[in-house]
Amino acid sequence: MIAPSIRIMTWNVHGTFALNPKFDLPGVIALIQKWSPDVVALQEIDSRGGGSNPFLVLQEALGGHSVGIKSIVTTDGDYGQMLISRWPWAAQPEIHDISFGEHEPRRAVVADVATKGGIYRVIATHLGLSIGERRQQTQKLLTLAHEPTHPSVIVGDFNDWFWVNSVRKSLAREFPARTQHRTFPSRWPLMRLDRIYGRDIRIVESFTDPEAKAISDHLPVIADILPTMPLQLTPPVLRPVAVADPV
Repeated sequence: MIAPSIRIMTWNVHGTFALNPKFDLPGVIALIQKWSPDVVALQEIDSRGGGSNPFLVLQEALGGHSVGIKSIVTTDGDYGQMLISRWPWAAQPEIHDISFGEHEPRRAVVADVATKGGIYRVIATHLGLSIGERRQQTQKLLTLAHEPTHPSVIVGDFNDWFWVNSVRKSLAREFPARTQHRTFPSRWPLMRLDRIYGRDIRIVESFTDPEAKAISDHLPVIADILPTMPLQLTPPVLRPVAVADPV
């Protein structure tokens, strides 16, 4: 039987209330629902500054199975990422610290998603702002992805805009299927910061949504993918995963 395609989405929602006071959480949810991804990775989710807790709101609104990765926790709220799946996990997702020196804390989540067709490995992250930081973080990501047990994707905001010392070459060497859309700044996209990299998969179609410019300074990237290797079936982990504090 041919495995059905699955839809992956990654989006930096720029949900930092202090810097983006007009952050539109209902708009974020509506745009995600518009494209109905099977797996969505979100970056820059921020509950600091009061109001509804976006980690909980997104989890409740989008349903499915989710894991929140809080890289910064303060008395005023939390900041980090989320990975949300329509399908259950094949094993408990793992959160890894990929921080670099005294720079802003960074995390990566590794999750095996038990789709109806079989298991995909998804690694979601948000890399740092300096070249040296991103290069070290990329090596950590490749270490996390070294076991080619399942078709795999690495998704997120890679903050990678320079050609010199770019991390793209390192990632593309092992994850040759990749998107290349301009996503930042969203109103006049020039830089390909947000990407989906894949190994043992084929990208059937990929695109962005320019309507996201009213919500975030990044455009989302959406891709429909198919495996190029047999998928492994395993009983899924049905219990939910709690939003995680820094590791």
